[in-house]
Amino acid sequence: MRTLLRFITAARTSWIVLVVALAASVAIFAAGSGNDEETAPPVGLPDSAEAAQVEALQEQLPSADGTSALLVFTRESGELDADDIAAITERTTDLAELSSEDFVPPPAVSEDSTVALVAVPLDIVSDVGVQAERADELRAVSAEGLSGIDVYLSGAEGFEVDIAAVFEGADFTLLLTTVIVVAVLLLVTYRSPWLWLVPLTVVGIADGLAGIIAARVAAALGIVLDASVTGILSVLVFGAGTNYALLLIARYRDELRLHEDRREAMRRAVFGAGPAILASGGTVALALATLVFAELAGNRALGIACATGIIVAMIFALLVLPAALVLFGRGLFWPYIPRFGAPDAISRSPWGRLGRGVSKRPVTVALAGFVALGALASGLLFVQVGLSQNERFIEKPEAVVGQEILAEAFAAGSSSPAVVIAPVSDGDDVVSALADVEGVDEATLGESADDIVQVDVVLAADPESAEAFATIERMRAELDTVGDGSALVGGLDARALDVANAQERDQALVIPLILVLVFLVLAILLRSLLAPLLLLIAVVASFFSAVGAAWFLFQTPLFGFPAIDTNVLLFSFLFLVALGVDYSIFLVTRAKEEAEHLGVREGMIRGLAATGAVITSAGILLAAVFAVLGVLPLITLTQIGIIVCIGVLIDTLLVRTVIVPALAFISGDRFWWPRRPTLTIAEAEARGANAQSGLLEAEPEPESVAAR
Repeated sequence: MRTLLRFITAARTSWIVLVVALAASVAIFAAGSGNDEETAPPVGLPDSAEAAQVEALQEQLPSADGTSALLVFTRESGELDADDIAAITERTTDLAELSSEDFVPPPAVSEDSTVALVAVPLDIVSDVGVQAERADELRAVSAEGLSGIDVYLSGAEGFEVDIAAVFEGADFTLLLTTVIVVAVLLLVTYRSPWLWLVPLTVVGIADGLAGIIAARVAAALGIVLDASVTGILSVLVFGAGTNYALLLIARYRDELRLHEDRREAMRRAVFGAGPAILASGGTVALALATLVFAELAGNRALGIACATGIIVAMIFALLVLPAALVLFGRGLFWPYIPRFGAPDAISRSPWGRLGRGVSKRPVTVALAGFVALGALASGLLFVQVGLSQNERFIEKPEAVVGQEILAEAFAAGSSSPAVVIAPVSDGDDVVSALADVEGVDEATLGESADDIVQVDVVLAADPESAEAFATIERMRAELDTVGDGSALVGGLDARALDVANAQERDQALVIPLILVLVFLVLAILLRSLLAPLLLLIAVVASFFSAVGAAWFLFQTPLFGFPAIDTNVLLFSFLFLVALGVDYSIFLVTRAKEEAEHLGVREGMIRGLAATGAVITSAGILLAAVFAVLGVLPLITLTQIGIIVCIGVLIDTLLVRTVIVPALAFISGDRFWWPRRPTLTIAEAEARGANAQSGLLEAEPEPESVAAR
């Protein structure tokens, strides 16, 4: 370990670290992610899901290679007259040139003559760019020569195009916003015109590499990373990487006061902060890795990508950043240059005074803290989970507008009919049985192949709504009694229902795994059982309070979200527990170090004084970075960003600052149980009296501390 630290920080070798890192970075950037074609990500359902089985059986049907776009025609002024219908019908002739079948059926007109619907058969296209170009052609051709008639592209094709449009340029927007936020906060934190450039550059390179490496790793496992995953990855790498940089630089600043040689100061800083960074990053990476056990490919993709990103961020924080910082002298910190032999700033920290105040009434403070968390968590009593297809966008795209128009004029589910695959011999019986199912408007026999037949079913409910899901479940229950019971229900609504069910199973599996894993990591790091348990209780309580507080915020006119999306709770829990424990790790590892020669009480106060400013800065920065997800017009990412932002602030300003120290003061030496304290009670009290009176700084450090 010491040899590696000397290599990273020595005058003759530190530049080698930077040259090797730069060469490796250039090589990785040149190689790229290996994916030049932007494709729409798969849904990721397991093969055992009923909707996935239906999609597999549909491959046997004649139309297996096709899809369709729905064009919705309407006139704001009222009904479509005969001339309008004739003009729309004429458009179908030109639309046939874009159709996969060289033919487009005539428009279907609603009973009140306010809406005309044209379904255009299309070939399936995987490239998002080609799909968007085709959508533009459909819009242009369908609207040509129509005066006063609005045209909307909707249906499955329209939603795929609009979702892709949401993320068009999103990586650049998200990255630019993140960089600006991080740069401003680093500038405010360091109050130096150039110090902030070093960590920002190092973390920025790490972020670029993380995206490429994660894509390569995911591709090797047969997983596609979509824009939402890469967006979260970028935010996480910038947030976590900058947090590690803040912790290291803060420790480096402290060591510069104690050591005249800046390279020796950096070695001490890495040796002191390194274990906390490794434990913190390792906890986050392992927690994210639990997602590989998830059923949904999207969850596995997020876990693999973000775990890879955290590892890259740790490597750059512990190897590249120290080598970059020691190239410059103390003037890098100008105008607040840490001078050798300067007075101890930790002893004057307001966080130390806060800790001492908490230590006087720890039980009262802990109870008040948990009451505050409980008040915020009360919003959980009103939380609604599950967004329909039409509710997932902050600003309604064209496909949603078209879907809403269709829902008013036709059966609400006409744009995304359910699909039933049954044996040919049971086809008529299936149609008859479905006609009596509540929520089914229409069931008709469709195409067949070999021994299977497709039944198209129009539902009365809006796509992906609770009513549509209930109808799908009733259909499945009814069809279990028809024929040999082998009929399967699929389609967009059935697929969304299966995704929601798989998400619930993933939560039931992954959340306990995360808790057990984090507990084990903390137990190994702290060599204690009680401290990790108390830290987990505090951080889980902060998660519930963050979701409750976010729900109150979501119900305000500013947001007006009808519900929380199904995957938001799992992702928010993952990020908040893993990242929230980070700040407790930063605090408790420093408190453990100080407690060896000060005792538990004074060690916690000293640890809080030493880490208070840097952890607060790191928490505010991480919260701001996750809030950046709100720049994307997709409610799911906005909700994740807001919940994590609130949770990180709660962890930073309440849990780490007040509740964890209070729990440590209440527990006393038992906080490190079953490990025994280094000092006797009398020695701890004597050292504590010295620390409180400011005499400890005049005493020589014990040999064990000096060696560290």
